[in-house]
Amino acid sequence: MTAAVDPFHAISISGLAHRLKAEGRSILHMEFGQPSTGAPAAAVAAAHAVLDTDGMGYWESAPLKARICRHYAETYGVAVKPGQITLTCGASPALVLALSATFNPGDVIAMARPGYVAYRNTVKALHMVPLEIPCGAESRFQLTAATLAALDPAPAGVILASPANPTGTVIPGDELAAIAEVCRTRGIRMVSDEIYHGLTYGEPAHSMLEFEPGAIVVNSFSKYFSMAGWRLGWLIVPPAEASRAVAYMGALFLTAPSLAQHAALAAMDCHDELQGHLATYRRNRELLLEALPALGLEKIAPPDGAFYIYADVGRLTDDSLAFCKQLLQDTGVAAAPGIDFDPVDGRRFIRLSFAVSTPQIEEAIRRLVPWFAAAWAKAA
Repeated sequence: MTAAVDPFHAISISGLAHRLKAEGRSILHMEFGQPSTGAPAAAVAAAHAVLDTDGMGYWESAPLKARICRHYAETYGVAVKPGQITLTCGASPALVLALSATFNPGDVIAMARPGYVAYRNTVKALHMVPLEIPCGAESRFQLTAATLAALDPAPAGVILASPANPTGTVIPGDELAAIAEVCRTRGIRMVSDEIYHGLTYGEPAHSMLEFEPGAIVVNSFSKYFSMAGWRLGWLIVPPAEASRAVAYMGALFLTAPSLAQHAALAAMDCHDELQGHLATYRRNRELLLEALPALGLEKIAPPDGAFYIYADVGRLTDDSLAFCKQLLQDTGVAAAPGIDFDPVDGRRFIRLSFAVSTPQIEEAIRRLVPWFAAAWAKAA
């Protein structure tokens, strides 16, 4: 029996945006969580050199795995062995591997609501059961140790994300430690999605490996490293489970793209360029936060990291998909409807990505201010 998987509504918004652009409209793409910048210059140069000298093939880069291990030692102070790392075709296949190689059909996997649409859908597609736990402003839209301790019965697993999509909220280190303790006590396996690490605007995000060496970690070169189109990620599992992850990767996906692996090794040492991207996101975030009062958007999730504003528009609509379509038609600004991330309360929310250029953010604000003013006047 096939599983019922919900559509990703932001894709339909993006399709409409591209049709409008083809008609000559000026479109600002703020619907997807992807950097508008390309891969670092050194990564592109490395790829050109490989294309000129290497026919490539199925391959897993030992130097890249070693470099990722060094990253964990330097950034988080944790020891990861190369054998624990499986290079994947992006974070989405890493999540498939993490779930399929760890859990069984019918297992209950807890996750925050709102949360990334692929968590719910991937769990469903693998014939597991998503347990979406409503998380509001009182918990910064995140799961807490107390929430997990109160679940009866305990789920087989939990998916955590810090910084999170769509909210950008970060779980503090002391709370991650408390979550790890609850999960150890109750036998809940943790899958930590850390693809937005490196993109924070206050304290750096903590890896769950700092608190639980047995955690399963998903990460990617798509966000901080600005390599979304290169389709490269990685999965970290405990040593005893490494061979199973490798077997699943080989059976389902063979290997990660060879060219992307060469480029990613160079990208990991492009600190100054990548921090320049972060500085742009920081400025974009400031501009949007300053503009929110003029937009009448007072209730937002705190964007501690990632590159999103998750805003409550419930006083204007209870149909966020129709709202985003009208917003796009009227202003050329594409946003993601909250129902992608929360099928219950997301009808009252929208998500704006600020991973675009600063001039695009400034133009978006110029378009949005009068549009929201008219919407509020109509709703009054």
